[in-house]
Amino acid sequence: MFGVMVLYFVIEAISRHSVSEAFSYMTERPLVFLYNSFLIFTTTMLVYLVRRRVFMRVLLTIFWLGLGIINGVLLANRVTPFTGPDLHLITDAVKIANKYLNPFFFVIVMIIAILVLIAMIILFVKGPRYRGKLRYRVNIPFVLIVVLAFAGTTRLALDKRVLSNYFGNIAFAYQDYGYPYCLATTIFNTGISCPRDYSESAINEIEDSESNLPKTGEKRPNIIFLQLESFFDPTLVNYLNVSEDPIPNFRKLMKEYSSGYYKVPSVGAGTANTEFESITGMSLHYFGPGEYPYKSILKETTCESAPYVLKSLGYRTHAIHNNEANFYGRKSVFANLGFDTFTSEEYMSEQDDTNPNDWMRDRNLTKYIMQALNETDDPDYIYTISVQGHGDYPEEPTIENPKITVSGSSTEALNNKWEYYCNQIYEMDQFVKELTDTLSQLDEDVVLVMYGDHLPTMGLTVEDMENRYLFQTEYVIWDNMEIEKKDANIAAYQMAAEVMNRVGIHEGNVFRYHQARRQTKNYQADLEMLQYDILYGKQYVYGGKNPYQKEKLHLGVEEVTLDKIEKISDGRYYITGTNFTQSAYLEVNGELVEVTYVSPTTLLLTDGDLQDGDEVDIAIRSNSSTRKVLSRTETQIYHETSKAQTDESTEDTTETDMGSQTEGQTEEQTETKTDEKADAVENGASSEKSETTVETQ
Repeated sequence: MFGVMVLYFVIEAISRHSVSEAFSYMTERPLVFLYNSFLIFTTTMLVYLVRRRVFMRVLLTIFWLGLGIINGVLLANRVTPFTGPDLHLITDAVKIANKYLNPFFFVIVMIIAILVLIAMIILFVKGPRYRGKLRYRVNIPFVLIVVLAFAGTTRLALDKRVLSNYFGNIAFAYQDYGYPYCLATTIFNTGISCPRDYSESAINEIEDSESNLPKTGEKRPNIIFLQLESFFDPTLVNYLNVSEDPIPNFRKLMKEYSSGYYKVPSVGAGTANTEFESITGMSLHYFGPGEYPYKSILKETTCESAPYVLKSLGYRTHAIHNNEANFYGRKSVFANLGFDTFTSEEYMSEQDDTNPNDWMRDRNLTKYIMQALNETDDPDYIYTISVQGHGDYPEEPTIENPKITVSGSSTEALNNKWEYYCNQIYEMDQFVKELTDTLSQLDEDVVLVMYGDHLPTMGLTVEDMENRYLFQTEYVIWDNMEIEKKDANIAAYQMAAEVMNRVGIHEGNVFRYHQARRQTKNYQADLEMLQYDILYGKQYVYGGKNPYQKEKLHLGVEEVTLDKIEKISDGRYYITGTNFTQSAYLEVNGELVEVTYVSPTTLLLTDGDLQDGDEVDIAIRSNSSTRKVLSRTETQIYHETSKAQTDESTEDTTETDMGSQTEGQTEEQTETKTDEKADAVENGASSEKSETTVETQ
């Protein structure tokens, strides 16, 4: 057992990037430390069922150390630790190394992995074996006793609150409850467990309880949700002194329109989970600890949501986010939530307008919200996710002559973090004013819901907060329809139903349920059963078959087009078209070629060698570390044509007119081609083309 405790200490030191922090954890939470050591010890019982016991012990040691190293590497590059949904990455160690290690360390890791593999093969073949008789009648009961003892210890630890099975912040949970326990929990405790009384008749009773709702009215206002990253009122922090109000516009709107506290499922992180609750009306409370449905069930199936429900009423549905498309797997998940379009950072031309932490400023979102509203004459549902307030907040001063200064924190470093944060949300508050001013000029009905997704990562405690609660931010419902002001505290999973109720929409099983059953007997128990039936059960509510099909998500509202490539000198070309961004590349015969972004209509190729007959298109490439192509224009054939043949007044210049541009492709249409071409680029090869080309002479 002592050896296991040493091994576990090393694992925590690697995960925490600090021996001293691992020691503090061991001494301050001794029962948690012993529990996790017992967990690892229980896995070592396998050695008593095999003859190659030395080999098995070494293998298990490598396994646990490997998990610790993976977690340590991931936490050096992101704030989220290694969880169950990340396990699929283990099957491709090369991709992990490429994503999180530089080339030098990638080579070192590969060499070490090969040496370890060789050593394990030698140990398996040449290593010592247990020569005595394997007494399974004794060994198997012994192993079972240890397993049962561990199970009993787990139950006791949960009952005594030494451990928790609810993670408000998964990163904090790993710090508090240990890496082995949290990893095991995120692997085995996922989804929604089948309720004890689950049956078709029980679901029918839930549906019958909604019969008092009126029919949906004729109004179809535009509905916009604006989820503001880490946005809340800093004056609610007891110890904090700010030189002036960081959110004057939001505060003014709260006084004039419906507002209150917004209960969210996480603290300091977990944007996607607040998002999930707000879009689907489902509560995260019934899922596994620290689970992200975006990384689990929503990768596999569609889910009833506000976009699907409103689409049935003629709405167009849009998602907007000034961060990269693959974060939290949104590019795939939004197709399963019923969105028609998704405008991510890669489809925004203002990518260089960033704050000191290199997050795009939120003020750029107004343009894309209005773009979505103006796409058609149909009513729109727009879910916008901001990013400017994102951490990690710097401990050193980074803003020259800050608008807002801060004092009162326990350390100067914490004051600096708060000062940076307050100045970011001040800018976000200015964006709120700009957006509401812009929307107020529309001659269409609009309802705009604004709220923070969670508190910032500042180590806040309940005692620090004036409202004595960490799982809530604030919201306001702005409108130009003169909706009656009604202040109330509300949970994220109740908001969509509340907004629909205010405008006379009573559709969707989950939303109707909230409208009819909120604050009634068995409200939470029946909500759990309804969620289970929709996502994991027999879908009695739909007559046994999910009616929602995956949408053909279109990336960006406006099309990226390639119109013309003009040669201006040897190796230099102007590329003209529409809706170019800094993420645009010229693709030539399946290989991506870097270009210089000039404007939304112009790119510059400075080191090219285009040949007559080359297949060309414009590819929008992900800003994430995967760097895969998100979408591309239709492939066309490049023909170099002397302008002297078409315009005698022009000399020594060549160009190609790319002809009429077909409509940009949806994610579904380009998915296979994107993967093939991106892989070909990464492997230095070109893939075969299957699409129709457009020749211009």
